[in-house]
Amino acid sequence: MNGTVHDTAKDDIKGTPRRWFALAALTFAVLIVGLDGTVINVALPTMSAQLHASGSQLQWIGGGYLLALSVAMLPVGRLGDRFGHKKVLLGGIGLFGLASLAGAAAGSPAAVIAARAVLGVGAAVIIPLSMAIMPRLFSKEELPKAVAAWTAATALGMPVGPLVGGWLLDHFWWGSVFLFNVPVVVLALVAGLWLLPSDARSTAHKLPFDLLGTVLGAGGIIALVYGTILIPTDGWTSPAVLASLIGAAALLTAFVRHERRTAHPIVDLGLFADRRFRVGTLIAVFVNFAVMGILFVAPQYLEAVLGNDSFGTGLRILPLIGGLMAAATVSETLVPRFGARIVIPAGLALLAGGALLGATTAPGTGYGFTALWLGLTGLGFGLAVVPATSLVMGALPETGTGSGTSLLETVQQLGGTLGVAGLGSILGYGYLQRLTPDDTAGLPPQAADAARDSVSGADAVAAQLNLPDLAGSAHAAFVHGMDLVLLGCGALALLAAIVAAVVLPRKATVITSTEVARSVPETAESLV
Repeated sequence: MNGTVHDTAKDDIKGTPRRWFALAALTFAVLIVGLDGTVINVALPTMSAQLHASGSQLQWIGGGYLLALSVAMLPVGRLGDRFGHKKVLLGGIGLFGLASLAGAAAGSPAAVIAARAVLGVGAAVIIPLSMAIMPRLFSKEELPKAVAAWTAATALGMPVGPLVGGWLLDHFWWGSVFLFNVPVVVLALVAGLWLLPSDARSTAHKLPFDLLGTVLGAGGIIALVYGTILIPTDGWTSPAVLASLIGAAALLTAFVRHERRTAHPIVDLGLFADRRFRVGTLIAVFVNFAVMGILFVAPQYLEAVLGNDSFGTGLRILPLIGGLMAAATVSETLVPRFGARIVIPAGLALLAGGALLGATTAPGTGYGFTALWLGLTGLGFGLAVVPATSLVMGALPETGTGSGTSLLETVQQLGGTLGVAGLGSILGYGYLQRLTPDDTAGLPPQAADAARDSVSGADAVAAQLNLPDLAGSAHAAFVHGMDLVLLGCGALALLAAIVAAVVLPRKATVITSTEVARSVPETAESLV
């Protein structure tokens, strides 16, 4: 469909010990992205004070990164297919390092926002292309093991980021959270240059680039992500949010129609004709939606309600990562023995069980119970997402893998973004449902607004005015909202388990090219 012609690679490292060192280089690259995604949250209060950043500027330090990441991820896979995965990946890693240097030297909130946006572009290159290279390193039999290691490295940055950030801020200035990336980037560049196989020669760079598709896709994603960024402050029914979401729907519909008709699309929608890709992507979106919701509420609970600092919160998230890594270790033996049709629904059921167990949390519940349900959700997450990703990877053609991984990661990213927005609204609803006007009666208007805005705002007001009852009410209200979010995550994971048990193919690796070709028109039509 994309008209790409490839010669054989300059060096083939499948079956050699070098492939594992090359995988280490790839996991190192995605680890710095995971670290940077969470380490910045620890530095926001310090940056607010020292740079005199407003609330909206702090929001865009995170929002600008997310927007750039979501927009750049869609076309970057095709760029990798055209110019070489290794070249473009190393360029993305280098860009990430330069943006980190700029962030460390920034002297204003606007400069930090710009640096974070460029970091988002670098991350958008690293994530899909590091995945796209893996089929060139491993056989189909070994690929699930490589996917498990890559997934674990991606997730490991989530709790380690606050640990690193907390330590850096205790010893250095706020810019150190950016500067920390630089030596890691240098190591990733050296390892990538030395260990990754050379790019195959390709004629894809001579083909026309789908500029219209890029513009339509970028416009739709910008509108969608921008709308979700506004939801926490403006609400779902505000004119700006509605206009953004309606515009996103129109642009993305036009994008899908255009991609179906153009000779050289930036993403191959025909991949959805392969049942493995279609079902694997759907499951990955379900899992990402639920896990992003869990990771949205759990750190706030550990910090605001249980009273941990950022470093302690990062430590206490580790049971989730431990469960994920345990699942990644055993999934490679479970799937060949029982099949993806058994293992993936079982993982989703465990994820649902952990979330539903967490939904029974009460205001006086201790950390031991939290560690239990976090560990269960991590175990279920790993058992579901690793085989699902392997399904998708197994469906990708030998050429054009970058386009396929970009499509998968973009859909997952948007699913996670919508998940945080939707579940964040549920959290806010539950919080305000229990934090009654009586709890904030007698407070100055500004203090009352801060207390109703978030549990951290209520804690700050309670500490300033010496109102322990307000803090207790806010904590109970937050736990109620968190329980509603976890209930929603559990229900979604349970629904996904049922869907997976029904629609997953019995032999997930057996789909003929004839079956794929026959179903392309029908599948493409269903996308619009």
